[in-house]
Amino acid sequence: MKQKILLLFFCLPFIGLAQKHVPAFEEVLSLRNPGTPVLSPDGLHVVYTVRSTDWQENGYDTEIWIRKADQKPFQLTNTPDGSSSNPQWSPDGQWVSFTSDRGNKSQVYVIRIDGGEAIPITHEEETIGAYAWSPDGLKIAFTRPAVDEKAEKERKKRYGAYEVDDQEYKLNWLYVVEVDPYAPNPADLPCYNSEDSTAQSWDCIEWPKAKPLLDSVDFTIRNFAWSPDGKKIAFTHTPDPLINSFFNADISILEVESGQFETVVANKSADSFGYWSPDGTSILYSSDVDNVSSNYYENGRYFTLDLNSGAVHEIATDFDENLGNWHWTEKGMYAVAFDKTIRHLYHIEPKSGKVTHQFGGLYTIFGFDVSDDGSVFAMGGENGDDLEEIYLWEPTSTARVITDFNQQIKDWQVASSEVISWKSKDGTEIEGILHKPDNYDANKKYPLFVVIHGGPTGIDRPVPVYGGVYPINQWLYYGDGALVLRVNYRGSAGYGADFRALNVQNLGVGDAWDVLSGVDYLEEQGLIDTARMGCMGWSQGGYISAFLTTHTDRFSAISVGAGISNWMTYYVNTDIHPFTRQYLKANPWEDPEIYAKTSPMTKIKNASTPTLIQHGEFDRRVPIANAYELVQGLRDHEVPAKLIVYQGFGHGISKPKERLAALWHNWEWFGKYVWKEEVQVPGLTKDKK
Repeated sequence: MKQKILLLFFCLPFIGLAQKHVPAFEEVLSLRNPGTPVLSPDGLHVVYTVRSTDWQENGYDTEIWIRKADQKPFQLTNTPDGSSSNPQWSPDGQWVSFTSDRGNKSQVYVIRIDGGEAIPITHEEETIGAYAWSPDGLKIAFTRPAVDEKAEKERKKRYGAYEVDDQEYKLNWLYVVEVDPYAPNPADLPCYNSEDSTAQSWDCIEWPKAKPLLDSVDFTIRNFAWSPDGKKIAFTHTPDPLINSFFNADISILEVESGQFETVVANKSADSFGYWSPDGTSILYSSDVDNVSSNYYENGRYFTLDLNSGAVHEIATDFDENLGNWHWTEKGMYAVAFDKTIRHLYHIEPKSGKVTHQFGGLYTIFGFDVSDDGSVFAMGGENGDDLEEIYLWEPTSTARVITDFNQQIKDWQVASSEVISWKSKDGTEIEGILHKPDNYDANKKYPLFVVIHGGPTGIDRPVPVYGGVYPINQWLYYGDGALVLRVNYRGSAGYGADFRALNVQNLGVGDAWDVLSGVDYLEEQGLIDTARMGCMGWSQGGYISAFLTTHTDRFSAISVGAGISNWMTYYVNTDIHPFTRQYLKANPWEDPEIYAKTSPMTKIKNASTPTLIQHGEFDRRVPIANAYELVQGLRDHEVPAKLIVYQGFGHGISKPKERLAALWHNWEWFGKYVWKEEVQVPGLTKDKK
């Protein structure tokens, strides 16, 4: 007999509980989390962003918080109708700048560190992109799109609306504006075009106007930074802002006073500026050099360029992973990188290029900042069994936590996580994260849910609470409990370049080996009930789930989120065609066999697993044609299938209410086919058959 799931624990209140409870979907979606911390110039203060959920507006609000010296952090900005983000310190440490859309597109604002009202610095017609203070604190440079609205309006007025593929874009150019927070407001005095009634006249008060540093050029600026002396700006540029133009990125240096620039790095493949040396004589940059065929999965390469001699020096040559979030200080360079599921802070010696482990006090370091002298670090990180916090660390002491985000889950039953490993079909060692309930009983066999990350160069790591569209925390504690396995299949980050290349011309096939061998391992250990298993994933994880739908009948149900069903369909529709050519080493006309081998649709006649398909209406990364192809193929072969289209969304579901819906859709689907119970989604009538 089928039984209705009541889910009483979803109705428990958010606070005030005497004992721990399983969090409701809404509680998980409402978790606040911090962004990358930014240190003040003297290293005493820290600013960081905090993102919270706004259920009334069905969105997320990001605001800036500050921790002054040893004081308790407090919220510095409050933007009722928008968010404030990208905080930076003024060079004198008295002001915090940020970008915010307060009814006039995103502009740069400044606010005193003691609080008060924010003051606008830019007043542009277009949204501000990247920005940076000049070292003397008198100016801010920024990028914004070129303005050509008149031509656009004229075309639309005469010919209506249309778009030429890969030709509809605006170039980002570079501008500078003087910073004067104490300047009078133009509204303080009336502005006349002629003498007033008393025959007096005066100059109108105006906001400081931005001046072009680089405009009317035939390229777009991706990122930039002032030199330490403020006389130069290094910048990365591409012919246009289209996503695949990163292959053609080069680096140039602008002389601010003269307005002249010179291209200093122009390899065949992508080059990207990273950081100035403290003395301003060299730059750090990353480059794929001449690699245009495998840079989606190969390690990046890192170089320094001496601007005086032109000497190029490659660094970190013996390090087998990608380094990120670079900083160059008086004590050398620092960056973070994954070592399997752990993300460490590393020190890189500029001359020798040697990479050494710098700090291991946290399991995962996300973003960090460091003082110019290398004496103080601010880091966002977690330890695998807690939420991300902001930490301060001095190399001679222990890291100190300065936030309290874990108070949000102190009354929750959370996941107990461990890293496990096994051998795949071809002998490759694979790792995964196994989540158990706190009350795990080694004498029981549990239902198993496999959740597959995207990428493929993503990575799963131990966490107490999973924040995606799959109800991991709730499954762990429903009924007699369950286990959840998250597989770091071949191609995942953190395991070196060779591991990331193992699914080249083997997509789906090798990935399925890794997932199914993980299931085999848990079965051999006597941990799982193989009659009750589900599998799911989003993006690349959705593709692997679709591949499993048509290649195995071991799962009771599968959920495919924004997944590829046919590589041919994907190739001709996606916005990243080079991705497919690199992983499959051909286009579909050159090698139709590899496209067939790796496509779930090739084996659609073998499908028998009930499959839920979730997809964004306007997904350009994995276009929705993949979802329609898979669902029709399953229906034609009488396999239970349901397609849910999230209207207005692209590749991800970026609003809380639709994410809540996606959670319920997965809970309902797996409840029916794994738990063998009917679920009534709150507030909805039963779906039509």
